[in-house]
Amino acid sequence: MFHKKRNRWHLIKGQEPTEMDKKILFYQNKGHLVPTRELIKTPEQIEGIRKSGIVNTGVLDLVASEIHAGMSTADIDKLVYDYTVAHNAIPACLGYEGFPKSCCVSINEVVCHGIPNECEILEEGDIVNVDCTTILDGYYADASRMFIIGQTTPEKEKLVRVAKECLEIGMQTAKPYSFVGDLGNAIAKHAHKNGFSVVRDLCGHGVGLQFHEEPNVEHYGKKGTGMLLVPGMVFTIEPMINMGTWEVFIDEEDGWTVVTEDELPSAQWEHTFVMTDHGLEILTY
Repeated sequence: MFHKKRNRWHLIKGQEPTEMDKKILFYQNKGHLVPTRELIKTPEQIEGIRKSGIVNTGVLDLVASEIHAGMSTADIDKLVYDYTVAHNAIPACLGYEGFPKSCCVSINEVVCHGIPNECEILEEGDIVNVDCTTILDGYYADASRMFIIGQTTPEKEKLVRVAKECLEIGMQTAKPYSFVGDLGNAIAKHAHKNGFSVVRDLCGHGVGLQFHEEPNVEHYGKKGTGMLLVPGMVFTIEPMINMGTWEVFIDEEDGWTVVTEDELPSAQWEHTFVMTDHGLEILTY
């Protein structure tokens, strides 16, 4: 029988325990999942992630200024690539586990991981998620935004708005020494109250020194569950909110594109955050 290894918080030999040590050990001794020391970023690392976040924000600002009906998703990808490399950075998506483009562009019923191409043209009424991750000097920052092309339906407008509210509620709920399950519970409650569902097969994640790190940040769940969130941790919150069922499938042809099972629209917003002594600080916009 194999037992899953749980994270353990260890004191530094020869040093007096800090207040953070004592708090984490308290939760660990109660059986909660806690981070390892490797997940606590140093001030220098956080500053590096913040600088990467500035480039990532600039990418999405450029997309916001240029996106329009009639352009292809490949046009968006070119904007992302050109801006990123012009700022001495690397688009993390390009080549990641074989992903062929510099960003993900996901339209209407596509939840995430849409692959840009020349034949996919934005149309009036589309809702579009553009997801970019930037590597600058070895540090990763990750964010996505929703865009409405021209005028769309009231139902799609509401979906986009509520998805952003879910991100904001998750951010407000995440406090030092709270749990991932606390923010997931708050997000799901808001989505359900508005008649929407929360995708369960994908989640937010730790980020900063790698593209994907611990913890898994699920956008549903029970309070008091999931990993303990402590100052110095860097992670994304990126709720994927569906108009219909939460269930999804992956396109068999490309192996990447995630689509809602009922092919009703989906919306997602994402930021990278660092936990501080006072709550979350946004590192991307």
